[in-house]
Amino acid sequence: MPLPPPNWRGNCSVASGVSCNNKIIAARGFKASPNASAVDTAGHGTHVASIAAGNFIDNASVLGSTLGTAAGMAPRAHLAIYKVCFKDGCTASDVLAAIDQAIYDRVDIISMSLGGNAADRYYNDGVSKGSLAAVLRGIAAVTAAGNLGANENTLAHDAPWVLTVGATSTDRRIKSIVKLGNGEALEGETAYQPSSFNTSRTLPIVYPGAIGRRSAKYCLKGSLNSIDVWKKIVLCHLGNSRNVEKGEVVYAAGGAALILLNPEEKGYSTLSEPHVLPVVHLGYLDGLKVQTYYYSLQNSTGVSGANASIIFNATTYGHRPSPAVAYFSSRGPPLSNGGILKPDVLAPGVNILAAWPFEVGSNPSGLAESTFNFDSGTSMATPHVAGIAALIGNKHPTWSPAFVHSAIITSAKDVDLDGNPITDELSNRTAGIFTTGAGHVDPLRAIDPGLVYDIQPGDYAGYLCALGYTNMEMRMLYRRRMNCSAMRWTSAPMMNYPSIQVSLQRREGPAVTVSRTATNVGNPRSVYRARITVPEGGEG
Repeated sequence: MPLPPPNWRGNCSVASGVSCNNKIIAARGFKASPNASAVDTAGHGTHVASIAAGNFIDNASVLGSTLGTAAGMAPRAHLAIYKVCFKDGCTASDVLAAIDQAIYDRVDIISMSLGGNAADRYYNDGVSKGSLAAVLRGIAAVTAAGNLGANENTLAHDAPWVLTVGATSTDRRIKSIVKLGNGEALEGETAYQPSSFNTSRTLPIVYPGAIGRRSAKYCLKGSLNSIDVWKKIVLCHLGNSRNVEKGEVVYAAGGAALILLNPEEKGYSTLSEPHVLPVVHLGYLDGLKVQTYYYSLQNSTGVSGANASIIFNATTYGHRPSPAVAYFSSRGPPLSNGGILKPDVLAPGVNILAAWPFEVGSNPSGLAESTFNFDSGTSMATPHVAGIAALIGNKHPTWSPAFVHSAIITSAKDVDLDGNPITDELSNRTAGIFTTGAGHVDPLRAIDPGLVYDIQPGDYAGYLCALGYTNMEMRMLYRRRMNCSAMRWTSAPMMNYPSIQVSLQRREGPAVTVSRTATNVGNPRSVYRARITVPEGGEG
């Protein structure tokens, strides 16, 4: 790793508990002061940091799965770590203080894998308020759309100065298969695939949810004490506890294996997790098939003759459709920004392998070095895009944050690996525009985007005034006096944003005109041609 930049101001504070090197060049914890520990006690921070800028590490795997070389998106980039979340959550004041510190330290990119509220005014949201200050100083800001994706209007962080990222699956599966007694084989996933498990053995299936007790349906702690699960395959529904905890409950009760069943609102997304016993995590429809089979063999006393075997199929590639939007990825339309399309882009966020500060699996030994884990969320998608932003900044060091955002948005692909529209794993149908934004990121195209759309720092103030922010609210956001009457106002559709969203009335309504100014950063002799794809229900 190269030395830190000559103008770098950051350091690893004594209170942080972290030692700096040429990779980690700053670390601070913020909990009502800048003197808290920055040590990762949950795994989340380590995971997202390594996705953005982890070094090349050979022989990376999770419990033996996906063995290979791991690296972050920008493996030669430096990392500055600012911890703002603790057991009792993350406060806006701590987020804001950390961003202010990052600005002072002279970072180039800020990656924020943090949640938020969909309808927050920007001056109440630490991410939006802090990232505005960063962008005004030439620092690109990337943040998560959120993990509340079953419904519309759930997207957080919709300000036009941040790049908002949703999550997709990849074409990799850590495959496990349940073969039912009727011969039907259903594919799912798990990271734990012990070689000692007899995959040819047929085991009886027990369904605690058939008893009617809610806690047993979800395999919550203590719920299986009065149910005979000894050496059986147990059916458990997702919800009310972590998936790995359900496996621990089944294991403690003497169960041999676990089948995790998605509810309808979790759709077709399945997770590869470091369980403590053999598991098959199934999507919604396959879960219904298992339940139907179970009930078809249930007698008058409630006992079922259903049985199955579990087969491990290790790591496979080429799953289709891919990429597909994860069920949890929060969706628009956004509630706060006046009509700017969000999320901006999608990036990998399901079953992402990255660094982890602890060993995982059935016999963890505590803190360890060179350990990895799978995790899922828009938190994992965000650092993928932050890493791409770092690569763009390295190639084009004079580009503004708006240039960087534009390059990533306009180069994104709205089709999957087979050229079909991107699928939504929530419904297994084509994803809508408020789910995908511009589409899935394409790092190589983003570095050479051809045309980009710039936004001047002052344009954000005029946009906020047009959005109805008062002078007092502007002062709260900018942290200085602001006067909307002295500014040139710009409505959301007229922002020089790299996507265009307008609200149209029916055919008899008036026409709406919007304009954009593009800057050619490609070959000076390039010729660009516009193409319009009319949305379903529209007219060309």
